[in-house]
Amino acid sequence: MTTDRDKHHRRSIRLPDYDYASPGAYFVTICVQDGECLLGAVVDGEMVCNAAGRMVQRVWDELSRHYPGVENDAFVAMPNHVHGIIVLTGTGQPRGTGQPRGVAPTAGEIVGAGPCACPDRPGSPLSLADVVHRFKSYTTAQYRHGVYEQGWSPFPRRLWQRNYWEHIIRDDGSLNRIREYIANNPARWELDQLHPDAPPNPFNKG
Repeated sequence: MTTDRDKHHRRSIRLPDYDYASPGAYFVTICVQDGECLLGAVVDGEMVCNAAGRMVQRVWDELSRHYPGVENDAFVAMPNHVHGIIVLTGTGQPRGTGQPRGVAPTAGEIVGAGPCACPDRPGSPLSLADVVHRFKSYTTAQYRHGVYEQGWSPFPRRLWQRNYWEHIIRDDGSLNRIREYIANNPARWELDQLHPDAPPNPFNKG
């Protein structure tokens, strides 16, 4: 059951006065619902993605191709979450329908308004939340297809947790440290707070 404390946690992890459409680099962590290990396994300190994990990696790699003003940097898919750096340049012009070509929009997507699809900011660049929403929506649609067509493990309710964690990267030193953290994440899996055997973590909630 979702408590009022959980709801407050979801509301408060964004900086209230920060414009998340501002150009810059952002470190994001997106968790699989209920901490289910659906994306593969860590073997001898290396992440071995299954078909679902490879799909998630592919969608991440294609973000910059489908969404102008968005660049994808370092990324790793872990068994039950992903870490990545998203760079917003603020320079692209919206195009397309809000989904990669040839993909039907999922529930909640607005069609025909460009990739931004933000009724309160028509024609404006994508915000961090917009990018994460599209990543979640498209990977969820692709995962459902994998469940029906390839026998992937089903997920309850939703593939991803409703929220995500972010950190604003403010300088090159921080950027390089986070890139290193992402690269080393599989080797530290046994110590990861998101490991299934780790003590309860308040972030690891739906």
